[in-house]
Amino acid sequence: MDLSRRGFIKLSGAGLAASSLGALGFGLAGSALAASVRPFRLTAATETRNTCTYCSVACGILIYSQGDRAKNVKSSVIHIEGDPDHPVNRGTLCPKGAGLLDIVRAPGRLTVPKYRPAGASEWKEVSWDFALDRIATLMKQDRDAHFVEKNAAGDTVNRWLSTGMLAASASSSETAYATWKVARSLGMLAFDNQARV
Repeated sequence: MDLSRRGFIKLSGAGLAASSLGALGFGLAGSALAASVRPFRLTAATETRNTCTYCSVACGILIYSQGDRAKNVKSSVIHIEGDPDHPVNRGTLCPKGAGLLDIVRAPGRLTVPKYRPAGASEWKEVSWDFALDRIATLMKQDRDAHFVEKNAAGDTVNRWLSTGMLAASASSSETAYATWKVARSLGMLAFDNQARV
């Protein structure tokens, strides 16, 4: 092997550097770094796509929850972020949308319907079936009592003026349109949606 003086100095310097790094403990740095990496906390989480509940922009969100969906296991939401595949927001969220996790975990948030009978001072938890049946019954009674079929001139108007509807703003345009059709088919004239359908 023909080695010049310059080549010998380069080879000696490289060997000295390698042995110095090994002596200082950097030889096992790669395996130590790999062992210290924590697992990603969303790895075992269930991802659910949804729509932000705040305004009519209808940004897409990803909700991550833990729980294996087994019977009698309650899932808990651990993270909410913008959906990068959603055409409206492309992964971004406004400050209110970015704070959705705080709303989900708020201690005062209602998770079941409550009902206070006439004359009672306390609210009691009721089932969704009871709440929806009660709303339907009251709407039917009010519509039967206040429905206007013909106006003073005898023209057919089919109006229900004593009740109105405020629809959810986070619904899609299609859902809002279907809601509008249902409200109008009942004869309601007072109808609004934040999306202004």
